[in-house]
Amino acid sequence: MLKRTSAEEIRRGLAERIISGALPPGTPLDESTIAAEFAVSRTPVREALRLLAASGLVDQRPHAKALVAKPDEAELAGMFEVMAYLEALCAGLAALAMTTAEREALDALHAAMAPIVRDGDTARYAEANDVFHTAIYQGAHNGYLSEITRSTRQRLQPFRRAQFAALGRLARSHAEHGLIVEAILRGDRAEAEAAMRRHIAIVGDAVQQLGHRAG
Repeated sequence: MLKRTSAEEIRRGLAERIISGALPPGTPLDESTIAAEFAVSRTPVREALRLLAASGLVDQRPHAKALVAKPDEAELAGMFEVMAYLEALCAGLAALAMTTAEREALDALHAAMAPIVRDGDTARYAEANDVFHTAIYQGAHNGYLSEITRSTRQRLQPFRRAQFAALGRLARSHAEHGLIVEAILRGDRAEAEAAMRRHIAIVGDAVQQLGHRAG
């Protein structure tokens, strides 16, 4: 008897693997294999893949297997360009809108990442990095901006995580974060935006140099 696993549960499970890099860009997603893994019929799998395609994480074409999305160089550059503007706007608004408690929490998050950098733990840093950026989105106190920034980040997440494989990237990323934090703590909107835009541009360049590999 088949489990009553919903399409949303399957979507969530596959999305987590794509975002973490466990399913790299270009990986084929076979309906039968996925159905067997989740012990379901192919119907909820098809719906899950449709939902993933709608969010941009999966490429789905008629009469062909679905693939984990693998944007070409121009598409990826365009996505990072938009990401830079969205995150810069979040940082600028956070510099104005964050409460004292939120500023202190952001500063503490940044400080807590220093020993992770010293340990060279890329997996832990990637997780902490997500928390750091999310704190800035929330600190902007604009729900719609936070929503679209998170959505864009999700599409880029496999590539953003890939950057940490580059030698010395953890330390440079942490230093870039430091400039963003300083500007937000000062309430300097213009500098917070500029520092974040520079940071995301560097991330995009690092990803391009790694040949768009995730993991």
